[in-house]
Amino acid sequence: MNENVNRSALFNGSCFALITTAFTFAIRAGILPQLGEQFNLTAEQLGFINSMWFLGFPISMIIGGLVYHSFGARNIMRVAFVAHTLGILLTIYSGGYTGLLISTLFIGFGNGCTEAACNPMIADMYSDNHIKMNKMLSRFHMWFPGGILLGALISKFMTDMGGFFQQWQTQMWVLMIPTLIYVILFYGKTFPKAKVEGATSLAQNFKAMLTPTFLFLFFCMALTAISEFGPQQWVSIIMSHSGADSMLILALTTGLMAVGRFFAGPVVKALGQTGVLLGSAIFATIGIYLFSVVTGPMAYFAAVIFALGVCFFWPVMVGSAAQRVPLSGALGMSVIGGVGMFSTAIFQPIIGGWIDGAREKNAAAGLTDSALELATGQDALSKMVSFPAILIVLFIIFFFWQKSLKAKSVQTTTQEALN
Repeated sequence: MNENVNRSALFNGSCFALITTAFTFAIRAGILPQLGEQFNLTAEQLGFINSMWFLGFPISMIIGGLVYHSFGARNIMRVAFVAHTLGILLTIYSGGYTGLLISTLFIGFGNGCTEAACNPMIADMYSDNHIKMNKMLSRFHMWFPGGILLGALISKFMTDMGGFFQQWQTQMWVLMIPTLIYVILFYGKTFPKAKVEGATSLAQNFKAMLTPTFLFLFFCMALTAISEFGPQQWVSIIMSHSGADSMLILALTTGLMAVGRFFAGPVVKALGQTGVLLGSAIFATIGIYLFSVVTGPMAYFAAVIFALGVCFFWPVMVGSAAQRVPLSGALGMSVIGGVGMFSTAIFQPIIGGWIDGAREKNAAAGLTDSALELATGQDALSKMVSFPAILIVLFIIFFFWQKSLKAKSVQTTTQEALN
C-alpha cells in the first residue's frame, strides 16, 4: 500500500475517532435534560453520570500511555471501538441511573484510548518532519472543539425537529456513525512502529514529575479543565432559560475554540506560554461571570469571551509540561491530560449539587418556572467563576516564577562563557 495513502487513512481515522469523542460530549450535553426528566434524576445524579465520562477518560489514557510501545496503537484502537460501541448501546438500553453510570464509563474509557493511541501514532507517522508533525497534531486536535460544534448543531436540529428525531435514544444512535467510519478507515492499514529513540525510562519520567514546576502545572490543570468543561457540559440545563439557545451557545463556543487552536502557534509565539495562560484565565473569568448575569443575545457575546479564555488552556498546559519538564516524557503529558479529566469528574456531582441547592433556595423564595430555572443557572455559574479566578493568581505567580528561572539560566550561561 502507498505510504501516503496509508498515512492519510490513519490520520483521517484518528480525526473521526476524535469526532466520536466530541460527539459523546456534545450530544450527551444536549440530551441531559431528557435523561433527567425520563428517569427522574436530580442534578447531582446527572453530575455523577457526567463524571463517569471524565473518569473513564484519564484511566484509559494513562494506561494507554504506559503500554503504547508494547501493546501498539492498533490494539488500543480496537479496545476504543469495543468501549465506544458498548457505551453507546448500554446507554440506549440502560433503563435507569445505574445503567447510565456504567455506559458513560465505557464511553469515557473509549475516548481515553483514542487520545492514548492517536497522539503518539500521528507523531510517529510524521517523525521525519517535525514541522509537518506539529501541523498534523494541531489539525487533529482541532476536531475536539470542531466535533463538539457539529455534535451540538446535530443535537439542536434533531431536538427542533421533534418526534422520533428528538428522542435521546435516536440522538445516541448518531454516535455510531463516526465510530463505524474510524473502524473502516483503520481496517487493513499498516500502523507505524512506535518510535523509542531518545525515550527516557519510566523512573526518569516519575522523577521529573516530582519537580516543583510539574506539580504546579498538575494542580493548575485541575482548575483549567473544570473552567472549560464545567459550563460546557451543563449548558443545556444552566443556560436553557437565559433567552438564548443553549446548544447554539455551545456550538459558538467550540467553533471559536477550533479556530483559535488552529492559530495557537502564532499566539503562543507572540505572548509566550505563561502570557497566554494568564490572559486565558482573565478572559475565562470574565466570560463565566457574564454568563451568570446576562440574558438574551448578550449571552452569545459572553460565549465569545468565554471561548477566547478557554480555547488555549488545554493545548498550552500540555505544551508547558512538554517544554518545561521535558524529562516527564509522553507519560507526563498523559498525566497532565489525565488530571484535567479526573478533576472534571470530581467536580461534576459538586456542580450538580450546586444546581439542586440553588433551585431549592430560589423555589423557597417564591420563584417558579422560567424565572426559577434562570436564577438557578445563574447561581451555579456564579460559583464556577471561582475556578478561573483562582487561576489568575496562580498564573501571575507562574509568569514571574518562570521569568526568574529564565533570567537565572541566561546569567549562568553567560558566566560559564566568561569562565
